[in-house]
Order: sequence, then structure tokens, then C-alpha cells
Amino acid sequence: MASLKRLLIGSPMETKRLKHEKLPKWKALAVFSSDALSSVAYATEEILLVLMLLGTSVFFYSLPIAVAILVLLLLVTLSYRQIIYAFPSGGGAYVVARDHLNTTTSLVAGAALMIDYVLTVAVSISSGVAALTSAFPGLLPWKVEIAVELVLLLMILNLRGITESATVFAYPTYLFIISVLVLIAAGGWQLWHEGWHGFNYKEHASAAHFFASGYSVFILLRAFASGCSAMTGVEAISNGVPAFKPDSSKNAAITMGWMSLLLGTMFLGITVLAAGFGVTPLEHKTVISQIGHHVFGNSIFFYLFQMITMFILVLAANTSFAGFPQLASIIANDRFLPRSLSARGDRLVFSNGIILLSILAIVLIVAFHGETHSLIPLYAVGVFLSFTIGQSGLLKKIWKEKEKRNITTLMTVMAGTIVTGLVTIITVVAKFTQGAWLVIVAIPLLVWMFYRIRDHYEKLGEQLKLDEQEWARREKMLKPKVIIPISGVSKLVAQSVQYARSISNDITAISVIFYEEEEQKLRAKWEKFYPDIPLQVIYSPYRTILSPILDYINEVEKQANGSPITILMPQFIVKKWWHALLHNQTAIILRFFLIMKKDIVIATLPYHLRE
Repeated sequence: MASLKRLLIGSPMETKRLKHEKLPKWKALAVFSSDALSSVAYATEEILLVLMLLGTSVFFYSLPIAVAILVLLLLVTLSYRQIIYAFPSGGGAYVVARDHLNTTTSLVAGAALMIDYVLTVAVSISSGVAALTSAFPGLLPWKVEIAVELVLLLMILNLRGITESATVFAYPTYLFIISVLVLIAAGGWQLWHEGWHGFNYKEHASAAHFFASGYSVFILLRAFASGCSAMTGVEAISNGVPAFKPDSSKNAAITMGWMSLLLGTMFLGITVLAAGFGVTPLEHKTVISQIGHHVFGNSIFFYLFQMITMFILVLAANTSFAGFPQLASIIANDRFLPRSLSARGDRLVFSNGIILLSILAIVLIVAFHGETHSLIPLYAVGVFLSFTIGQSGLLKKIWKEKEKRNITTLMTVMAGTIVTGLVTIITVVAKFTQGAWLVIVAIPLLVWMFYRIRDHYEKLGEQLKLDEQEWARREKMLKPKVIIPISGVSKLVAQSVQYARSISNDITAISVIFYEEEEQKLRAKWEKFYPDIPLQVIYSPYRTILSPILDYINEVEKQANGSPITILMPQFIVKKWWHALLHNQTAIILRFFLIMKKDIVIATLPYHLRE
């Protein structure tokens, strides 16, 4: 197993190498922005899928909806750049709320982000597989299996370390950016020469009636909420600021600016081309693949574009592999998650967080059969809730710093808080029946779990706390009474008795016999070697061993009245694994039954056998 581990994830790294495991801006953009950038592959499609409920005649409204999302992106980017500078230790909305709002609110933000990270992996991988099956429909029956294998592949790559995985993921990300920009440029050139032959805004008598209809407005708001999936992953950079090379805050802020500019350009370009070419969502044919086919035809460039899209959608999940473990480690350090999530593994990454994220994502993919459209309604609720909480905490921080207060920054953050708050409400209402209720239920359950974990650690700490009085009492305690279960007199028992003499003067050996005539023979041999140590022989007429020993120990425990008792169990260790099948495992079973007793120490003394 150790050799396989070394083969898959590489040799361990020394702790002092951690300072070298930092990312330059160009690699960090690929690691932390691949989720946000890849969302252009499905965000426009999500808008059109909702608008289809009103018919293709309203598809033109995808353009103003896209513009509204870009305004929202600008506000969030400006706010989160401030968070990056104010909180260089990372943690994003969770740390902002913890330091400037309250514990419960910070845990809500943490829970929302963790859920969103898991959904990011499930959605990105499923979308990548959808892009693959759009080009190669014959793979449809195995889409779940392909998705699971891709999650496992990403897990292994991330377990290998930050810089190594960043190098692997950087080139496909930039290849996707270039290919989408080429697609937009080539598609724009076609529209310029061929003319707009897609969806146009139609002036008709029923326009006023359309906007007067509550249902129509609700559908538009729901389309807007679905399109906001383009903004998922925007917060990842603020969560992973420590992963950047110095000056980490400045580099992270610059990278966030690059990401937002690229995201806005590509999202708007794809939406314009979809409207200009009159693309409608089709089963097993993504909108971006239809645009690619319209621009590149059935040439090799189309299939190349589909493969690149698949790669970026799969690698978009890497944003979560960078953000989730970092966030989980911060929450674990605050004792709201198991401490194991705060420990770095062999390759200086938070290995346990990476593995946990992979397992949760696989469960979602299998549960929803790898259907992107089934998973996306769960998406965006958590991220916009965290946007709102993070900006609220930042707003409070800015308000308290009267000397440093900047009115422009204050108004920007306030506008971002209000808008993202409204988007959160719209998203919850619009997607509630589609599955968003699952996230709404899951967040309070996670917060409850956080508090239960914290409560456990606090009670554990209280019970383990050592003060001077407790230390003095422990120092005055008598040496323990030692009980040695034996089956006969041997080298194994001799080793145990020798050790028992080193820790106590009160030693008793016990042995269970099935036939009364065995007692005299056993006593004679025992007294020959150990006349000073009492031997308690227990007759077991029903040929059981455990019950008589446990009954005897229970009786001794009552008489000890809280004094320490050590059960010293001799156990020989065989050379080959199959030799263990030739012997009973009484010591292991006895240990299992005694481990829960308060005043009893169970010690196993191994005796290693040769062949």
C-alpha cells in the first residue's frame, strides 16, 4: 500500500518546503478561476432553458439578463477585492463574518460555501461529461462511471501537491480561454457579414400585458437566478489568498480582476452569439456545442473545441479542490470540524479535505445520475448567501473604521450587499421546488453539526485539563493492581510477569480451566516458578473463557473502589498472516470488552515468534 501511495501521489515533502509551494498569478488564475471561467459553458444555456417556458419569442431577454449579471459581477468583484486586502489569511466570507458579525452567521457562510464547493465538483464534472457525450453520443450509457473516474483522477492530482497540480491545470485553462475568445471573434465576424438571424426583440401589442403578468416576471427572475450560476467560484480566490506568492493580497486582487474581466467577456459573448444565431437548448446537445458547430461547422476544429470544453469543465472542479480543503482547515482550527481536516498530508496539501470532497461529490453524481440540469438548481443558493454574508461583514468593518472610511468603497460594498441579498432571495424562491430546498435544509443541519463538534471538543478539553490539584492527586496514587490472564506457564507468561513486577507489587494471575483435574497440575507448575504471585484458577463448566474472566475483573473492580487496575494480556505475534487463523484471539476480544471500563487499563505485551 505504501508503494502504491508513493506511485500515485509521490514522495513526502518536508514542512520547510511549504513556503515554496506558492503560486504565481498565472498559475493561480488556472487553479482558483477555472470554476468561474468554465461556467460560461452552461450559464447561457441555463437562462434559455428557463425562458423556454415562455417560448422562443422571449429569448431576446437573455441579453438584458446577461448585462444585469455582469453588473452584479462587477459589484461582487469590487467588494471581494476589499476582502482580499482586509483578510490576507484567507477564509473569505467565513472569516469576515467570524471577525465582524457573529459565530452563527460565520458558520452559515462556511456551510453554504462547503455545500457550493461540493456542488461545483459534481456540476463541473457532469457538465464536462455532457460536453463529451454531445460530441460522442455513444458514451451516454456510461456517463456516471466516466464522471466518477474523473473525480478520482482529480483527487489523485491534487493529492500530489499544489504546484504540481497547478502546472497540470494551467495549460487547459488558458487553451479554453483562447478557444472561447476565438469562437466569439469568429462568430462575431459571421454575424457582422451574415446579419443577425436569431432572436430579436419584437414590439407587439401584448408587450405591456407580458410584463404585467406575474408569471412572466417570475420566469424572467428565475432565468436571472439560473444565469447567476456564471458567478459561482468567484469567491474562491478570497478563500485561498495564502496560496499566492508574496505579496499574496496584491497578487490575489490582481488575479481576481483578470478573472472577472475574462468571465464577463466570455459570458456576454456566448450569450450574444446564442441570440444572434437563434440557438435553442436541445437534449444531449449543449448550447455552446451548437454555437461551436455553427461557427466551425463539422470540421476538426469543432471536435477540438468540444474536447477543450470538456477538459475545462472537468478541471473547473479543481477550484473546489483548492478552496474546500483550505476552508475546512480554517473551520477545523476553530474546532467546528474534525481536527484531522486541519492537518497537511505528505505533499503539504490538506489531504483529508481533498478526500472528503471527492467522496461527497461522487455521492451527488451517483444520486443525481450525472444530470447537470438536476444539479444546477441546487447551485448558486449557497454562493450568493456567502456573498451577502461576506459583504455584510466587510460593510460593518468599514463602518467601524471611521478614520480610514472611504465613501466610494462603502457605497460599493453596500450596493453589492443589497443586490446579492436580493439575488439570494430570488434564487431561493425561483429554485425552491426544483431542489433548492435541499440546500436550505442542509445549511442549518451543517451548522448544528458544527456546534455539536465544537461542544464535543470543549467538553473533551474540560475533562482533559490538568490543574495542580489533579496533578498532585495523580502523583500520590498507589501503583496499580495487575491482573495477568494466562493459559499456562511459558516464555510468554515469564515476559509478562517480569514486566508486571516493574510497575507493581500487587500482581495476580488468573486462568480459566474446563476440567477440574487441570487445576492441580497448573498450580504445581506455577508455584515452581512464581511462588510469590497468587494464581486464581476459575473453573468453567460450560467451557467459556470470556465470561469467567470478565466476571472476575468486575468483582475486583468493585473491591478496588476506584483504584487503578491494569489487565496485562500476554499475546504472541505470529510470523505469517495465516498463522493467526490457527490460534484463538482471546486477548483481542477481551480487550474489546474491557476498553470502555473507566478505571481499568488494558495493556498488551507482545511476544514475537520466529518461524
